[in-house]
Amino acid sequence: MQRLDLTLPTPAEQLAADEALLEWCEAGPADAPGELLAFWEPHETFVVVGYANQVATEVNVAACRDRGVPIFRRCSGGGAVVQMPGGLNYSLILPITEDGPTRNISSTNQFIMERNCAAIQAALGADHPQASVRGHTDLAIAAGAAPDAFLKVGGNSQRRRKHFLLFHGTLLLDCDLGLISALLQMPSAQPAYRAGRPHGEFVTNLRLPAAAVKAALARAWNAMAPLPSPPFPQMEKLAREKYLMHDWNWKF
Repeated sequence: MQRLDLTLPTPAEQLAADEALLEWCEAGPADAPGELLAFWEPHETFVVVGYANQVATEVNVAACRDRGVPIFRRCSGGGAVVQMPGGLNYSLILPITEDGPTRNISSTNQFIMERNCAAIQAALGADHPQASVRGHTDLAIAAGAAPDAFLKVGGNSQRRRKHFLLFHGTLLLDCDLGLISALLQMPSAQPAYRAGRPHGEFVTNLRLPAAAVKAALARAWNAMAPLPSPPFPQMEKLAREKYLMHDWNWKF
């Protein structure tokens, strides 16, 4: 598997990059990777809603407006997330196989989340809280003995094409968690383990360096070979024609 560490100047370019990389692999040119693990780290605060989210339902639009926080929409499902300094994003692009672990949405979730969870636990070490997969695609750590004591440290989502899929997520490493309560509404869809907890009682930081998490995930996926030539023109085109457009970001 190839690896890419690419933090771009703007949120629109960053969101466009994931879709452009997926479409590049789907198109199948000779220089496209067969599998890819990419990383990026936000250097500013912005909100990203899932593809089918209603912005006004998931986001405190007035608070975002007052704080000058822009709102974007990504190409994958899932709920709204606050991107901010102290977070780490990863993106996996994998081939879809008819009889393998990526054959459908559920098996893909299980396959990827179990491997990612083991990687994060290895980075945390044996003396740290237990990492666990909760819901379908949440990464959480134990904060007590009760089932609802797990605290979320990362959310994930996927987009599927005919031959390849994109599975990407955000990990809270050293974020200002108060921004989540300030900028997001209570989500319209909640996993059972959340048990109705507000954002401030439901999320926590991993308190790990980004470099350590990247290294752990790269080892887990054997992503050691650098990707030499990302499709920058496609990224820039998608950012300009889609992710900067009001009609896309405020689609619902």
